[in-house]
Amino acid sequence: MHTSGNLSLLLAPHILAGMLALGSGYVALFVTKGLPLHRRSGMVFVYAMVAMSLSGALMDFVKTARISVNVIAGLTTFYFVTTGLLTVRPRVRASRAIDAGGIVLAVAVSLLAFGAGIEMAGRGRPEAGPSFVFGVLGILGAAGDVRLAREGGIEGPRRLRRHLWRMCFAMWVAAASFFWGPPNRVPEAIRIPALQATAVLLPVGTMFYWLWRLRARSASRRIGTVDAPEAI
Repeated sequence: MHTSGNLSLLLAPHILAGMLALGSGYVALFVTKGLPLHRRSGMVFVYAMVAMSLSGALMDFVKTARISVNVIAGLTTFYFVTTGLLTVRPRVRASRAIDAGGIVLAVAVSLLAFGAGIEMAGRGRPEAGPSFVFGVLGILGAAGDVRLAREGGIEGPRRLRRHLWRMCFAMWVAAASFFWGPPNRVPEAIRIPALQATAVLLPVGTMFYWLWRLRARSASRRIGTVDAPEAI
């Protein structure tokens, strides 16, 4: 009974954070990048995602007393959204320590994900697949953190790509948790399969679009730096 009361205290902030994350996340996806509205909506998204991911992971752990896929998803999302934000923040004296902490967190959560995936696969649970996926993504994130720490920071398109895919992944988790989660989460008025699928896939599509834009811009800049041939 006491545990149920504690969970109910977390439920309302978790739902509010989820609503703020979705609203601000979709705004940040579509407004002009770099403008004040993009930065403000992005910061609301980060704070809301931190609250939503950690409260969701805690509630599920308290309820089930095990490392479930929801716990893994919450911790992985927290890692990606915080490192995505720090990517576009100026480097400070503590940045190397923060990089090291990110690596430790990503590897630890990935190991938990693989362990949970093996345990769930042994019980024939379908959640094993997503758990392994989160584990692989965590390792990829940790590898990026190692490169970042070794180089002492990154600039230009690489910096933007790192920020982009980490934030879009966090947004995808938020959208999938809501629109593809338990049916009673979605109001009946918008419980339309095509609409729900579009809402979930928008962060992924937007991510690939901007990755393509960054790649094309980098290529055009490289071409522009090639010296013109001398006239004969």
